[in-house]
This record gives sequence, structure tokens and C-alpha cells, in this order.
Amino acid sequence: MHSKIEEVIAKIKPVLQADGGDLEFVSFDENTGTVYVSLKGRCGGCPAAQMTLKAVIERKIMQEIPEVKAVERV
Repeated sequence: MHSKIEEVIAKIKPVLQADGGDLEFVSFDENTGTVYVSLKGRCGGCPAAQMTLKAVIERKIMQEIPEVKAVERV
């Protein structure tokens, strides 16, 4: 599962990096289906970080990996 998540995150990273941000996979909780990520660079302190997390990151990961039920920021 971790490698699948890393593959999807690798697809998302260029979008964030274009704006000076970045994304790091932290962990996956198999019991809850929750992926934990860390937003880096400009994304870390951006007022729109929560929107980016839900509208871009969570949406893409859940679309490609149905076992994922949520994505949370740590």
C-alpha cells in the first residue's frame, strides 16, 4: 500500500512544487484508511493549505486508491 501511495504522491508533487511547496508521505493507518502527509515549503504556511489538502491531494489519492478513506495533515 505504501508504494501505491508514494506513486500517487509523486504525481501530485510537481503541482505543489511549481508554487514553492512540497508534499511528504508520513504514514498510512490501515485500520482507518487514513493517509498522513506533511506539507512543506510554501504549502506549510499557506492559508489555502487545508483546501489544497482536501480538493487536490485527498481527492487524487482517494480516486486512485479506493482503500484510502481520508488524508490528514500532520
